Amino acid sequence: MTHSLAQKNILLIGAGAVGASIAAWIAPYHNHFYVMDQGKTLESIKQNGIFAYLQNHKNKGRKVRVSCIQNFSECPSPDIILLCVKNYSLEGLSSAIIQAYGQECIDQCIVVGLQNGVENQNILPRYFNKSLYGIISFNAWLDQPGIVGYQAKGPFIFGTPDNRLQKEVDEITKLFNLGVKSIASNHFQDAAMSKMIVNLSNSFTTLMGLGYQIIDDKSLFQHILSQLAYEGIQIAKASGHEECKVGDIPSWLLMTASAKLPQFLTRKLFEKNIKKMVISSMAQDIIQNGRRDNELESINGHLLELADKHAIPAPYNRAIYRLCQNAFEQAHFTPIKVSEIGKQIQNMNQGELGLRQE
Repeated sequence: MTHSLAQKNILLIGAGAVGASIAAWIAPYHNHFYVMDQGKTLESIKQNGIFAYLQNHKNKGRKVRVSCIQNFSECPSPDIILLCVKNYSLEGLSSAIIQAYGQECIDQCIVVGLQNGVENQNILPRYFNKSLYGIISFNAWLDQPGIVGYQAKGPFIFGTPDNRLQKEVDEITKLFNLGVKSIASNHFQDAAMSKMIVNLSNSFTTLMGLGYQIIDDKSLFQHILSQLAYEGIQIAKASGHEECKVGDIPSWLLMTASAKLPQFLTRKLFEKNIKKMVISSMAQDIIQNGRRDNELESINGHLLELADKHAIPAPYNRAIYRLCQNAFEQAHFTPIKVSEIGKQIQNMNQGELGLRQE
């Protein structure tokens, strides 16, 4: 690490699964790294640090002590801010950051948005001159505040939609590479879209309670999940995007095969990939924590807007989107069985889809 980078103040906001992982991996390599959160999360990390472990290897996990803060006044003017909150929190948080540190300071600060989707690209440039973005290509989860598990250690992909701020992108990539594999991309928007296609599954797996109840129809589960991804690929292609390798997510060819070929040919490979799935952050927010705000609009809604723009039918995504809108608005959301979701999709499309069941 260069001397100048070593002396910079880094503020990470939001110690959820992604934020806690980042802190555990890169805080030990930096002299001025601050983690900001509140409530039980803040107290737990203050008392116990952050414990991070690779899935199925909890006995080999690592505890890291980090500097925790509750208020902006506890952190010197930051040179780098890592935003590890959801899209729906960005507007209010961005305003608070400027109020705390002043526009002149923030104009020189590198601000990194680490959210799913691309909504952050519309929000952050309105507040910050040097905003760039990161793609998280691994699954992570919180067992409890300050205890985070992950399926793979990275990689992160950093960039901007128009390849501006390459010096800053390289600086952030260098910073992260101290503790976790990270890549500076010249095709960031393609990478973001490739990741968003995979994130389409979050709404469906939340709706059917993956990890909270058994899958009552595994064949139908595969069919719906595969169709969601396949439609996402068609939307991406129609909007001018190309496939970009993001971590170990399945290729577009594999996702297309799962949607088009008989299931007896694809089931083993599908089940292998399903074993990698964990409870999504959307499910944790809605089912586990009872939150009403979620990423449905910024992921599913955004892709459906592109589908409308380019005349892509996307019947499965439209049906899941509407079902989730209705279900997530309920005061007490209860997951729905896959078989029932299949019936409702059929009803919405007047029985024209021919849902596959084997």
